[in-house]
Amino acid sequence: MTVFFFYYFSDYKNHIKKRYIYMKLNIEIPTSLKDITLRQYKKFLKVQESVTDKRFLNAKMIEILCNVDLKDVMLLRVADSQEIVSIVSKLFDEKPDLVTRFKLNNVDYGFHPQLDDMTLGEYIDLDTYIGDWENMEKAMNVLYRPVVVKLKGRYNIAEYKIDTESVLLDMPMSAVMSSIFFLWNLGLDLSRIMTNSLDKQETEILQQYLNSQENGVGINQFMDSLRGTLQDLKISLN
Repeated sequence: MTVFFFYYFSDYKNHIKKRYIYMKLNIEIPTSLKDITLRQYKKFLKVQESVTDKRFLNAKMIEILCNVDLKDVMLLRVADSQEIVSIVSKLFDEKPDLVTRFKLNNVDYGFHPQLDDMTLGEYIDLDTYIGDWENMEKAMNVLYRPVVVKLKGRYNIAEYKIDTESVLLDMPMSAVMSSIFFLWNLGLDLSRIMTNSLDKQETEILQQYLNSQENGVGINQFMDSLRGTLQDLKISLN
């Protein structure tokens, strides 16, 4: 949603002549989580961790999530800035349906169509990074990959590759949030699924990995990470 703000400013030149300056601010306010990228959200989280002044945090939210120069944000009326913050904040109250496909850089990405066929490496990376906003793109790299085959509404995705996650920093937050909610609502028992799909040697390796985790094992740790992630998703300005 593009909104134009019109302002008149008074200015005194040499303290004698008064003149009026006309300014138009063009601000694109996101109306859906698909209008916000993971990169933007992570950037705002970093600011939120270090800034305690609510007014400045509001300004940074508009700057980052609406792509506006901070100097222009400071020209907004207080009422206008509060309205923008309210609109954007409410987006994070959404519980979106699972986003199975999205376009990024003209590439069609699809959600993992067969979670029970995940490899051991995929499982470990998803389990490791799903609760870590600093590395959330690595978890998303497991869940979303380029679509390589499409047939009658079905699709297959590319093989899992590490070191390709940086592209997903520009994926929409609608996909990020919806996939997290999906896993949470599904109550995904990854340890059971993985045990059923791996051979004996791989199962033993998986069990060693699960037993090596410091704060619980398997699905318990995974769901704890999801719970913490969901709690962190809502933007707080308090």
